[in-house]
Amino acid sequence: MSAPEGVRCMLMRGGTSKGAYFLGQDLPSDPGARDELLLRIMGTPDPRQIDGLGGAHPLTSKVAVVSASQDPDADVDYLFLQLGVDKAEVSDRQNCGNLLAGVGPFAVERGLVAAQDGRTPVRIRMVNSGDLATATVATPDRRVDYTGSAEISGVPGSAAPIVIAFAQGSGPLLPTGRARDLIDGTPVTCVDNGMPTVLIAASDLDVTGYEDPEELEADTALGARLQRIRQEAGRLMGLGDVRATTVPKLSLLAPPQHGGAVMTRTFIPVRCHTSIGVLGAASVAAGLCVEGSVGQGVARLPETGERLRIEHPTGFLDIDTAVDNHPAADDGTAVDGAAPVARGTAVVRTARKIFDGTVFPRPA
Repeated sequence: MSAPEGVRCMLMRGGTSKGAYFLGQDLPSDPGARDELLLRIMGTPDPRQIDGLGGAHPLTSKVAVVSASQDPDADVDYLFLQLGVDKAEVSDRQNCGNLLAGVGPFAVERGLVAAQDGRTPVRIRMVNSGDLATATVATPDRRVDYTGSAEISGVPGSAAPIVIAFAQGSGPLLPTGRARDLIDGTPVTCVDNGMPTVLIAASDLDVTGYEDPEELEADTALGARLQRIRQEAGRLMGLGDVRATTVPKLSLLAPPQHGGAVMTRTFIPVRCHTSIGVLGAASVAAGLCVEGSVGQGVARLPETGERLRIEHPTGFLDIDTAVDNHPAADDGTAVDGAAPVARGTAVVRTARKIFDGTVFPRPA
């Protein structure tokens, strides 16, 4: 299929990321042709992405493909695609909780979900994992309103709050079946509460966990060690060979500095995130609550029922999470050795429409 002259596109900031949003029907149905077109739209491969929409960083080289869902529990399907910057790569191996913040407004703007007067819930199936979430969008007078007083770290100004509630995932919270594993001589906790993530105490890697992301990225010995841990963790988590993928993420943990629960530095997987992804934060939060995890000796957990604040290089992200460390059978009886279960997760994010129109891909 030849590429169209122009493609309908909405560029949005979702959380602390930015990406191009498309209706599935506006892109080629063949995944290979779709990916080839998106690479040309985003300007990949090129370290500056000078000839496309990409912003020369993984956090701004993202795509959301949204379609009406056939799932009775969802209104729309959301496929996230992570595009490389200097490499012609397109990955669907992970979700993106930041771009997820823009899916609800986009679905209403494109008429996939009818706006209610006040607030509109949009039920979303995350195609990458099959997990479900509900995003509640401000729609006064049945129109999406992006203005409001909600502020999130890493984004200037304020915007309308978008409350995202995640349904309980279908997979295990602890993919290895253990609260702790030893990889490359380092204690880790492998957790998946929406994003496969490996938790590591920063002190076990001979860093403080308070360094600037650029400083951590420049530490070649640390980078090599982290990649060894990531590759073995991927195998233990059932992800196979992860050398060419972006999951699992790695989150270094240190005691909080600003009254939160924990300070983080997250690798995605090679670059160090200037903040933290929504689903990555959800996994960190759940992992901290697991008895015996590596975070238990580092984090300062709030009282039961209080929001858990994850600190990161440019601020913080608040997560509502509940982990049942001793789940019982349906009849209430105790189950010996039952694995911890994440019972619910919710987060407040914001999004903003930057432009809506036609994007013209670089010629093939």
